[in-house]
Amino acid sequence: MIKKSMKMMSVVFAASMLLTSCYSYTSVVGSGAQGNNETTSWNHYVIFGLAPVGVSDSKQMAKGAENYTVRTRQTFVNGLVSAITFGLYSPTTTTVIK
Repeated sequence: MIKKSMKMMSVVFAASMLLTSCYSYTSVVGSGAQGNNETTSWNHYVIFGLAPVGVSDSKQMAKGAENYTVRTRQTFVNGLVSAITFGLYSPTTTTVIK
């Protein structure tokens, strides 16, 4: 019985590690991106992303453009840094496409 439950817990743990995904969300300002000019910046969070330390300003990154797309996501590198620091530092990446 204990052997079976340990095996099941191992399968659940392995599945939870293998089936994770990076989150992403996109905001469209005005008509959205008209070209492919990109500006990228990291956002800095601590304690599993609960407390922001330094967050990028998408308006400033757009440099006065009226139509642009903002994409914020956790990339593989961001997830790796978060895993190495055990979630104490959890960055995300913001990309503004004009």
